Amino acid sequence: MTGRIQSRLLSLAAFFLTLYAVILTLAPAVRERSWDVPLRWSHWIGLVLWVGAFALIHRQTMRYLPEHDPYLVPLAALLTGWGLLTVWRLTPAFGLRQTLWLAVGAAIFVVGLRLPADLGFLRRYKYLLLSVGLFLTALTLVFGRNPAGGGPRLWLGCCGVYFQPSEPLKLLLLAYLAAYLADQLPIRLRLFPLLFPTLLLTGLALALLLVQRDLGTASIFILLYAIMLYLSSGRRRVLVVSAGVLLAAVLVGYFLVDLVRLRVTTWLNPWLDPSGESYQIVQSLLAIANGGLLGRGPGLGSPTLVPVAHSDFIFAAIAEETGLLGTLALLGLIAFLLSRGMRIALRAPDRFRRLLAAGLTAYLGVQSLLIIGGNLRLLPITGVTLPFLSYGGSSLLTSFLALLFLLLIGGDVEQEPAPLPQPFPYLVLSALLSLGLFTLALADGWWAVVRGPDLLTRTDNPRRAIADRYVPRGALLDRHDTPINVTRGEVGDYTRLYLYPDLAPITGYTHPIYGQAGLEATLDPYLRGLRGNPSTLIWWDHLLYGQPPPGLDVRLSLDLDLQHLADQALTGHAGALILLNAANGEILVMASHPSFDPNALDEEGERLLTDPTSPLLNRAAQGRYPVDAALSPFLLAAADERALPDVPAGLPAPCAVQVARPLTWGSLVAAGCPFALETLGDSLPPETVTTLLERLGFLAAPDLRLPVAPPLVPQDVIGALSDLQVSPLQMALAAASLSAEGVRPAPRLALAVDTPRQGWVILPPLGEPMGVFSASRAGAVVQSMSPMERPFWQSVVVSERDEGPLTWYLAGTLPTWKGTPLALVLVLEEDDTVLAQQIAHTVLQPLLGP
Repeated sequence: MTGRIQSRLLSLAAFFLTLYAVILTLAPAVRERSWDVPLRWSHWIGLVLWVGAFALIHRQTMRYLPEHDPYLVPLAALLTGWGLLTVWRLTPAFGLRQTLWLAVGAAIFVVGLRLPADLGFLRRYKYLLLSVGLFLTALTLVFGRNPAGGGPRLWLGCCGVYFQPSEPLKLLLLAYLAAYLADQLPIRLRLFPLLFPTLLLTGLALALLLVQRDLGTASIFILLYAIMLYLSSGRRRVLVVSAGVLLAAVLVGYFLVDLVRLRVTTWLNPWLDPSGESYQIVQSLLAIANGGLLGRGPGLGSPTLVPVAHSDFIFAAIAEETGLLGTLALLGLIAFLLSRGMRIALRAPDRFRRLLAAGLTAYLGVQSLLIIGGNLRLLPITGVTLPFLSYGGSSLLTSFLALLFLLLIGGDVEQEPAPLPQPFPYLVLSALLSLGLFTLALADGWWAVVRGPDLLTRTDNPRRAIADRYVPRGALLDRHDTPINVTRGEVGDYTRLYLYPDLAPITGYTHPIYGQAGLEATLDPYLRGLRGNPSTLIWWDHLLYGQPPPGLDVRLSLDLDLQHLADQALTGHAGALILLNAANGEILVMASHPSFDPNALDEEGERLLTDPTSPLLNRAAQGRYPVDAALSPFLLAAADERALPDVPAGLPAPCAVQVARPLTWGSLVAAGCPFALETLGDSLPPETVTTLLERLGFLAAPDLRLPVAPPLVPQDVIGALSDLQVSPLQMALAAASLSAEGVRPAPRLALAVDTPRQGWVILPPLGEPMGVFSASRAGAVVQSMSPMERPFWQSVVVSERDEGPLTWYLAGTLPTWKGTPLALVLVLEEDDTVLAQQIAHTVLQPLLGP
């Protein structure tokens, strides 16, 4: 029965790994969506050797241990094979090395099956074996090497072969503790005499590891030591004291050891330095998020973006390509392995083998919890390996030895299980390991499903840029379907081209280093094909290719002919211009200067980030400027005409431009006279002004499919109107209310998306129109601000700010205009009213005539 169960389970493992290998082979063709690419074949070397190794192990275990646990070998085989194929997929050179280590481990395992089942040599020579392990570890202080070149020198090596003594030292420590505690417990029941000899040797091992800065292994030693003492004594104070010692060690290390401080800091808040010291953990979380529920598919993710993915972060690599379902299955395999190990411990024929089996199980469980917890940011990064899965010959051999000892202990069925006077500590250990794995599963789901969508939108996620090279991104078009931003090239080499660079502060960019900005960021779900496509198509492409379907084109409300006029007129000046349809809120022109060329981000990106003129800033929607006297037209419209004070006979202060005669409140407001703001503001009750500001949209950011900045609203807005700062976009929407019969429209920039099934689908505005004034009052005010024989009204304002003078120009069509009602707002970061009027008239002239 044992042989049949083990054989069938090994066959299932072989079937899974063969299917996995086939998918890895075909992955390049799937990614490129073409058969005209080199396929991946090298990992089949590892699979063939895996089949041979575990076929031999199966035969030899049935020969020497016919009554052994039939689940341990298949579990270890599946984990080893899964890890081996993952290492081959990540780094073929390391995959070949891991394959050779698998051969060595299998050979040692087969030879070890001939050892006596009582493992008496471990008990008799406990001091000698532990001393040898300590000696080899101490040798690394003098002869230590690091295969990677830099970092702690934890390996002994020669001729390209390296061995890490601290790995088998874990097993030697467990064997020593199990033997010593089994021998002493019947005699010494007091805790300190029991602890002293073990503390001495364990402390020596810890000292060696701390000197070598092998903090992960040192943490495992402390935990294993505490577990072994607790299992042998049953005293819960051991766990409490050990937890306190570990916490104290972390605190001391945080203040005294730079490495510990760095790891704790990056654990507590990795988002502070995501591209520096926290790069590993941030990329690990992004890989898990990128995997989502189903994963990108074997060979189709980008796990190599995570440093040391083949070793410390192999869990993140598996998560990216197999998703939450794959990693939950992996955690389930580990849980099953630990449960079989605890079963063997409980059924062991003597106290020594019971303690040893429980210790080996704790070693496999604790190390798995530490490394996976580090990948999931549940724990600080420890730098240890994941048993059976991670790259590393020393780790793989140690895992095989632990498996061998468990099989030998469980295979001795001729003796009855030894009495277990205190089963509770074993139940506690099982519960703690189960709770740990359950917590890992919850954290895995949190990062993969709950936080995943938000994480993937981060600008430091290079996987989006990689996907853009293989899937065409949708185009941004103007209202006449003239291309603005497009994707050109072939699969694997798609490139984003920006055909109208002056629009870069608005349309933005998508870049592998600088992330996304502007409309490229806010419309990314449509442009990337994740929204607007049928859900079945999205699911199928994700399942088959690990990528989204082709992106969708988006039509904007911009008119490139008018946009060109505005950009040409603004060249050489800092400022912004907004022209919109006052009736429906469609933005016809949105210009921001200075601008930049997103096609040259590779060469100019660093300079642009530090450019004092802020060319990356969309001044039209994200710039904030004091409203000052530009608020006067709206105060005039809100005032009761009968309650207005008399117009002064003369001008008490200069205005921005010459005031038209005769003097009226309308002509004073149109000329930007500062005292008009003060007088009109004083004539209105404070609550009326507050309501007006709210209805004008000056107290909240407008809802638009574009990054917008909220206004700067002083705490006492009525008493500090001069400190209120809004964007030109907000001012344009407010100005539109004067030209649209008193109604402030909801802004629109993205008009429609071209879907595969329904064609062009309208994108509704995100906001709602807001009534601000009565139609009659709005009409009367704009008529009073209209220049002679012109079909539009205007108001020109000059204000001062800390950065320098500022010119506002507000304009819009009159109620008598028979065409499309328009509103225009221009802001210049200089004092030049003549230039402001020239620029505005240049844009308005094609629409309104000379």
